[in-house]
Amino acid sequence: MAAGSPDSPIILPLRFQVGERTLAAVPRRLVTKGFDLESLLGEAGLRLPPLPAGADGMMLRSLPEARLGPVTAEAQGLLVYVRQRYPRYYASLGGTFEDYLGGFSAKSRSTLKRKVRKFEQLSGGRLDVRAYRTPEEMEAFYTLARAVSQKTYQERLLGSGLPEGESFRTALRASAARDEARGYLLFLNGEPVSYLYTPIQKGCAIYAYLGYDPGIAIHSPGTVLQLEAMERLFAEQRHRFFDFTEGDGQHKRLFSTGCVDCVDVLLLRPTVANWVLIATHRNFHAGVEALGNVAERYGVKTRLKKWLRGTPATTEATNGGASLAGAPETERPPERRPEERQRERDDSLAD
Repeated sequence: MAAGSPDSPIILPLRFQVGERTLAAVPRRLVTKGFDLESLLGEAGLRLPPLPAGADGMMLRSLPEARLGPVTAEAQGLLVYVRQRYPRYYASLGGTFEDYLGGFSAKSRSTLKRKVRKFEQLSGGRLDVRAYRTPEEMEAFYTLARAVSQKTYQERLLGSGLPEGESFRTALRASAARDEARGYLLFLNGEPVSYLYTPIQKGCAIYAYLGYDPGIAIHSPGTVLQLEAMERLFAEQRHRFFDFTEGDGQHKRLFSTGCVDCVDVLLLRPTVANWVLIATHRNFHAGVEALGNVAERYGVKTRLKKWLRGTPATTEATNGGASLAGAPETERPPERRPEERQRERDDSLAD
């Protein structure tokens, strides 16, 4: 995140959620600041700009947790509310694709190859993955990807599928004209069934939008497409990282080679209304988390989450969207040794 003059505040909701369903939302006028991966992996410090008149506070996204203490000290009387804790995953694109695969356990490599092989068999013996890069290609990609996105729970439930509208289509073409966009589609019997859109910024391919047809989720189309896209990005030999952006998830853990522990922090002016809002929000989500722990203890949490999403029980866990800005606060996962990270990779591939 580059230092500079404060941005204009925008209205953002503080959501009260159960799973991914929003029950209520309280708006606040906030200045938003976010860290890109280059900033996360660097050593540059952060100075908070003064709040402009009319702003209720500031939202810091993907703040490295190691910098939370200095930011809190600099907040100068503002109410500090840690909204989320999560590892921000990334994959190094240096070296070769074979080197990258070598970082997986033998079990994970075997499972990935089996998933690809099964999809090849499903599609008549040949995997049909197509890459899109030029403005004209991106136009075709957008039309086909939108057809898939309309079927996903992200769009139906959350409104967070591949954006619809001329403004996004125009921006897509402009990015492609600067060679700052990649699109990937997986086809089955001539029809698109999964898409991945990755903008390119500062040498990083960014996990922006991933979706798939839920009707074939059992065949892991998102996993197959991600693996094929990684191979193509390695082959270009011009990108440093693949940034899986904010939020935790099996898909991100599987394909990553590293992570930075991050927090989303809400800084609000010290008014009674804001104090009550933070306390209410924190207590509400603590109750939701407690209920989730009970559901997990009785073995029904996954089924309940899928019911809340309105998706079938075979939905593939791909975290098909980059932003989890409205998600409830979560606890930071424990430090993971290399062997634990490998077990997580293996577990995320379990059929």
